Amino acid sequence: MTPFPGGVGISGLRVYDWPTVDGLCGGSPHVHLTCAECYFVVGGEGSVQTLTRRGFAETPLREGTVAWFTPGTIHRLVNADNLRIIVIMQNSGLPEAGDAVFTFPASVLAGNYAAHAQAGDEESARRRRDLALEGFLELRRRVEAGEDGALDDFYRAAVRLKQGVVDDWEKRWRAGALASAERTGEHLDLLRGGDIAHLAEADIHVMRAEGPQRFGMCGRLDVHDPAEGRSPHD
Repeated sequence: MTPFPGGVGISGLRVYDWPTVDGLCGGSPHVHLTCAECYFVVGGEGSVQTLTRRGFAETPLREGTVAWFTPGTIHRLVNADNLRIIVIMQNSGLPEAGDAVFTFPASVLAGNYAAHAQAGDEESARRRRDLALEGFLELRRRVEAGEDGALDDFYRAAVRLKQGVVDDWEKRWRAGALASAERTGEHLDLLRGGDIAHLAEADIHVMRAEGPQRFGMCGRLDVHDPAEGRSPHD
């Protein structure tokens, strides 16, 4: 495996242009429990709506904008005009490999969440997005009404849903971000001693998006998997 620098993951994203009940176009609101995520806008215009303890906010996105947020930030991408983004994610792309919980209504979070979270085609992706938006709009209403505990209720439900996979997430973190940081420490020790051995391993690696675009949480994804990185000399 050839990890992307720092043990991060990247994806190309074309945000959904499907209209919603509130008259906007965009993706499925959701949250990440342990990973930060960064948006680098490469084209088009739109915004990202967020819910945190600070309340509701809407951040404009246009070409050249870099916006990032920490775990617990509930976010919804809005596509105003062909919004295209490079998404940079912690922990070898864990946000797209399990660390995400949709803002479904409370009854779905407490019920058959998994069945509603799947999306293999456009129809199911639209249903999933609409259900997540239904829960998001209700959660926003509660937050803006000053209802104490609204966010905590959602966070607790989200954490319960992911209890069974936290150990797997730790393995991914140890093999990716932690291992990358530890290699840097090893290199620093070598440099202090004047040792150039690790520099003999220098090479360039190329990652290409392969196969059809995937129906992601917020749009159609070109997935660049760190495990697929390869040298042109291979």
